[in-house]
Amino acid sequence: MVMFHDKINIMSKRKRHYKHKSFFFRHRILKYILLTILFLFIAVIAVIAIYEGRIYYHQSKIKAFYSTSGLPLKGPLGQVLRQEPLGVNVSNGKAYRILYRSQDANNQYTLSSGMVFIPNNSSYSSNRPVVAWAHGTLGLGDECAPSRTLNPVSSISWVNDMLAKGWVVTATDYAGFGTPGNNGYLVGGDEAHDVLNSVRAARNIKSADAGNKFVIWGHSQGGNSALFSASQVSSYAKELKLLGTVASAPAAELVPLLNEQNGTVADWVIGPLVGSSWPEANNKLNNQEIMTSTGLNNYKRIANQCILQSTLVGFIRQSLGLKFFEVNPISIPEWNEMATKQSAPILKPNQPLLIIESKTDKVVLPNTTSLYIQDSCKQKSNLDTLWLNNVAHQNIPKTSSSQVIQWIGDRFNNLPNQNACSQKLPIPPATN
Repeated sequence: MVMFHDKINIMSKRKRHYKHKSFFFRHRILKYILLTILFLFIAVIAVIAIYEGRIYYHQSKIKAFYSTSGLPLKGPLGQVLRQEPLGVNVSNGKAYRILYRSQDANNQYTLSSGMVFIPNNSSYSSNRPVVAWAHGTLGLGDECAPSRTLNPVSSISWVNDMLAKGWVVTATDYAGFGTPGNNGYLVGGDEAHDVLNSVRAARNIKSADAGNKFVIWGHSQGGNSALFSASQVSSYAKELKLLGTVASAPAAELVPLLNEQNGTVADWVIGPLVGSSWPEANNKLNNQEIMTSTGLNNYKRIANQCILQSTLVGFIRQSLGLKFFEVNPISIPEWNEMATKQSAPILKPNQPLLIIESKTDKVVLPNTTSLYIQDSCKQKSNLDTLWLNNVAHQNIPKTSSSQVIQWIGDRFNNLPNQNACSQKLPIPPATN
């Protein structure tokens, strides 16, 4: 009997002792889980800090190159005012960072940065053909400009395949993007001049040995740029001979595109860029007519973020129920008129064109691309198409690069373009 009571007393003491132990002692598994989460959090912060430090160091190192102070604003278009190695390896050529002279849509002189890739070997003894690349939306912050990033060729890996064929490749940043000044985001005339003057810049680099025959390839925003460039080459750069244009997921039909994307995450990504660019190009436009107070207070800061950051922030703001636009910009006559003016022109029947789109594109909606194709075919454009399945917007250039290089090669070999206007559109066209 005594022994029984002793056991009870011992168990009671152990229970009281256990209760006095800390919460984490009693829940050791939870402690280890929380410690692991804390460790991972610290590790992520450390990685971000290291990456941000690398970006800061890189931008500090190249900052002087992009300074336009003291450089002559007026002069020959496409003149290369500054040039240096890009600092990355390309397997089939050499890569250079350049600063060259351009113009905006009103023919006011500007300075643009960009890149030029020159093949090591070429089957062309002279007058190498040129491919002019026009990039898509990346944000407006200086560090977001392609030639200023840590790995400038990461998003254009196909450039090595073009160099292997002996082609010179240019890649404009667009004026005011990486360089001082206003950036004409989705201002067709501004961007077209930057693309065409990048070809002139390549021709002004003696070691490039670039000829006057070229093809343009643009994606998204750059698809709009490519189409504007193609429409203006005969009047703006008569010495150049355009053999074809590739527009992948082109932001061609801006009225239905902006209208259908209104109220989505795109408002927080594209809205700040358009709000920063269009009123600078058109003094009839007033951001206070279309933006909420939250939008007005934040659009400049968001516009200067790189695209990944602004998209993530946009998803968060959208999930919290925050609105960027007070009213649909397309419902305001002046904004509608601007969107119509900056929509891509229809190319002439003698201009070979390839339009590429994904049926599941969530950014440049495929029905707006269908509308541009439909309108182009009505006006007898020499248009071929490539429709992709289940390819995200940002992956379209890489996914289609082999077909694009084949198509461009056919243009340089003076082969006829295959016209796809008799084919049924896989996505019904949007309406304006």
